[in-house]
Amino acid sequence: MEWLMAGVGLLILILAGDFLVKGAVNLSLRIGIPSMIVSLTVVAFGTSAPELLISIRAVLDNVPGIALGNVVGSNTANILMVLGIPALLATMHTSECDSRKSFVMMIAGSLLFIALAFTGVLTWWTGLILLAALAYVLGDAIRDSYLHRKAAKAAIPVEEEVEGADPSLPWWRILFYLAIGLIGLPVGAQILVENAQVIAREFGVSDTVIGLTLVALGTSLPELATTTMAAIRRQADVALGNVIGSNLFNLLAIIGVASLVGPIPVDPEFLHVDLWVMLGASLLLIPFVFMKMNITKVWGILFCALYGFYVVSIVT
Repeated sequence: MEWLMAGVGLLILILAGDFLVKGAVNLSLRIGIPSMIVSLTVVAFGTSAPELLISIRAVLDNVPGIALGNVVGSNTANILMVLGIPALLATMHTSECDSRKSFVMMIAGSLLFIALAFTGVLTWWTGLILLAALAYVLGDAIRDSYLHRKAAKAAIPVEEEVEGADPSLPWWRILFYLAIGLIGLPVGAQILVENAQVIAREFGVSDTVIGLTLVALGTSLPELATTTMAAIRRQADVALGNVIGSNLFNLLAIIGVASLVGPIPVDPEFLHVDLWVMLGASLLLIPFVFMKMNITKVWGILFCALYGFYVVSIVT
């Protein structure tokens, strides 16, 4: 039964990811802001909802290692797996995206998170620092959105053909797509992760390993579903913005909120290995952000191989 329910959760994730991409693309078209900004906010927050729910529950259940492992493992998976697997299906034309600013913010957020982790315990005051950084990121995104809309009004309208975008799509359908996506992603992830944890424990896997691998992998599936659909629809800006935004949200919002619920001790293993793996995976995006390279099938194979090696090294 656990295997069947895990499959149901995966199916919900795939369908919800498709709805969320459709809704986000059409929302950006309708209100006149770049889809990159929409993916950094609406899409990223929606796909990170499972991590938030699971991390809070882990702290309340007195297993904070799962909360920290969930976020660190998810961020690593978001880069290597969530961008790697879709690249195997279709080249992501990231050369057409302007994600330099959001990428720099993601790296800055990662460095802030690592610095706070070296205090040994993430408490309420570290949570407030992370949430303050999140407020700055959101404020900057809102400012960019306002400036873009102001510039768009002054510019000569240019007809842009975007896959999955329909200028005649009514508002109620856009909101319906977004609602189904934002509700379906956490529900599907919850069903999948809960049943996957039961399966894992039957094989004697520890909570720490579950947090870094199984839970992290499971809660990254919404990002994978959304990014895969975005890649197929040739929406590289949505795909890349989703990953960067989700990683920022994971570090600043999820741990920020979870540490307000209760203290999160940092295992020394995180300081020695996992945090640096997460940062190293993030830095792999430099060629695609600053050198205007596309994420091709070759890069997809490399990313997936690196993630597979990382998971095997944790489990064994």
